[in-house]
Amino acid sequence: MADPKLFAGHAVRRLRRGAGLTQAAMAGVLDVSPSYLNLIERNQRPLSATLMLRLAERFDFDPLRLAAEEPGGGVEAMRRRLADPLFADLEIDRTELAEWLSAAPGGVEAFARAFDRMGAGGTTPADDPIVRVRREIERWRNHFADLDAAAEALSDELRLGSGDLYGAIAERLRARHSLAIRILPLDVMPDRLRRLDLHARQLQLSETLDPASRSFAAAFQLGQIEARDEIEAMVTGAGFVDRAAERLYRRHLTSYFAAALMMPYARFLRACEGTGYDIELLQRRFGSGFEQVAHRLTTLQRVGARGLPFFMIRIDRAGVASKRYAGASGAALVEADGRCPLWQLHHAFDRPGRLMVQLVELEDGARWLTMSRTVQPQGRRYGGVSAEFAIGLGVAAGLAAPLAMAKGIDLKGAGATPIGLGCRACTRIDCPQRSAPPAGRTLIVNDRERGVSPFGFVAD
Repeated sequence: MADPKLFAGHAVRRLRRGAGLTQAAMAGVLDVSPSYLNLIERNQRPLSATLMLRLAERFDFDPLRLAAEEPGGGVEAMRRRLADPLFADLEIDRTELAEWLSAAPGGVEAFARAFDRMGAGGTTPADDPIVRVRREIERWRNHFADLDAAAEALSDELRLGSGDLYGAIAERLRARHSLAIRILPLDVMPDRLRRLDLHARQLQLSETLDPASRSFAAAFQLGQIEARDEIEAMVTGAGFVDRAAERLYRRHLTSYFAAALMMPYARFLRACEGTGYDIELLQRRFGSGFEQVAHRLTTLQRVGARGLPFFMIRIDRAGVASKRYAGASGAALVEADGRCPLWQLHHAFDRPGRLMVQLVELEDGARWLTMSRTVQPQGRRYGGVSAEFAIGLGVAAGLAAPLAMAKGIDLKGAGATPIGLGCRACTRIDCPQRSAPPAGRTLIVNDRERGVSPFGFVAD
């Protein structure tokens, strides 16, 4: 896939002002004309690879910061915020939003911060650490290049000595860090899946963990030790003010490293492209669980070697989302608080363990090929509470042709299921599944007739 053009006027302007330079002075340093630099800062010209290298050389500038510094997380992140029912009557289109980002990046960032602090629709507490961490992950589009590179190098080193990754990690923990892995029976560790006992120098794992989860737990522990500096630098850079958010973010980054160790970037991307992103085959090839592979698919955004931009969401039977990763997909389906019951994600619980594929279409015409399947957390025991979640994966229909799951599906035809972002955000007129009228629309109550939908409302 070709890399998209990079418009980064906000970052260049911030860099210039931080250096105390006029446009003319900075243009002289970069060997470009002041008028060309002006166009770049106004996002009327993309940032070329040559100019990016000059910025890196002459201003000690890290190009990786460009994607992370887009005002409000960029166009797609802002679109997800504006999909909130609070703005339902404004009808801000993509072109208008792009012009806003170009003309007033500071204002966009200020709006994003205020919206995130308030919470979507004012329903999320301002100090919710989970929301703060999710926004930081979103800022990076859930791709952390430094962690990927470090995990890939370590994975190659471990595989030189053994084809058994779990065994290689266990040996490295023992030889280099004096930590042994011990599998404990359920009656000894009834309420924990993993525990680090520094006194005994043991990483203790529950016998209820399957092989993929044991590998992940061992990789997580190795990441805590050997990727500590990279992870701490990112945690510090996030600037969280509360320890809960800091710890949640550190755990996410360590989990990211562990997944990247099990599924190293280049090998995993080749396998994805070679198999048509066949998730079950990828599970077997990399010794990973369904949820681990699903999450990894949202991270494939290495510059020059990008995979398809997947999103992932995890919900319980009540529809509460416990994981959301939009990655580079820009999917409003991830960020919306509401979801449509016509989306098969909610039907996955009726067919446990079965992958369900569905082509859906949102009100704005965006089409997504989605995959849904249930997963059960590790640590189950007979007679205990049996938890279950549904994982939703998706990719834009226009990019989905290479997928094995897309075979036999007309991605441009009339077979897409029309869905919305929850009834309060959806303005489809004749939906028989509607449970509430859309926010911001005048309700129509007519005693003389009844339509397909129990709620009538003014369309415009």
